[in-house]
Amino acid sequence: MRTPLRLAVAQPRCRSYDVAGNAAVHAATVRAAGARVVVFPELSLTGYELDAEPVRAGDSRLAPLVAACAETGAVALAGAPAPGPGRPYLAVLAVDGAGARVAYRKMWLGGAEPDRFAPGTRPAVLEVDGWRLGLAVCRDTGIAEHAAGTAALGADAYLAGVLETADDAAVPAERARRIATTHQVWVAVASFAGGTGGGYPRAAGGSGIWMPDGSPVGRAGTGTGELVRATLHLAPPAGGHSGRRSRGGHRMTGGVARVRGVR
Repeated sequence: MRTPLRLAVAQPRCRSYDVAGNAAVHAATVRAAGARVVVFPELSLTGYELDAEPVRAGDSRLAPLVAACAETGAVALAGAPAPGPGRPYLAVLAVDGAGARVAYRKMWLGGAEPDRFAPGTRPAVLEVDGWRLGLAVCRDTGIAEHAAGTAALGADAYLAGVLETADDAAVPAERARRIATTHQVWVAVASFAGGTGGGYPRAAGGSGIWMPDGSPVGRAGTGTGELVRATLHLAPPAGGHSGRRSRGGHRMTGGVARVRGVR
């Protein structure tokens, strides 16, 4: 049986363009989460400011987050613009105690994003402790082709950072349930809360984690500083043989918490 994976999704307070300040909040969140993997929203390190300067993997402003990951043994999945050969990418940075790297580039851009960013070209999975974690950003989650391509890479879970307005608060959960039940994977969504910049004064929040049968483990509210935790278990199929997962082979524990002192 694979080692259980402790996972958290967070919706931290964010200040536009303030990479250093946002990285410090991310670091405090990682320390409070007590998780092996912590997922943050889309463009969480810059706010949803499409003209923000790309954040390089070796950026010294990420040092507090790298240090927090080193202390806790965590991997943080943070959103940021990343340099590209022409236009930048809208990316997910995987940050651990050794530093940061680009783990995924958003494929399905929306709104004004194509005017600023280049699209990523392929799905991606990140392996942590034997778990294959598929990565997604916002509009990706609404594209059936993206979820199917990610699942085809052997993903055990589908992790997304998103931004939705309060009026579209139901969208992330609807997509999460559909992806979970279609592909029999865990789904975790970190959704911005509060103001995010870029004309979004009130984001939806509602971050959550869903089991492969579509059942929610837990959902956050609409406030900044909340997170949801779950321990993911993946048992072998009936009969004790190794191989792909079975619907009855999943168990979970989890809950919702507020990260205090980092707002």
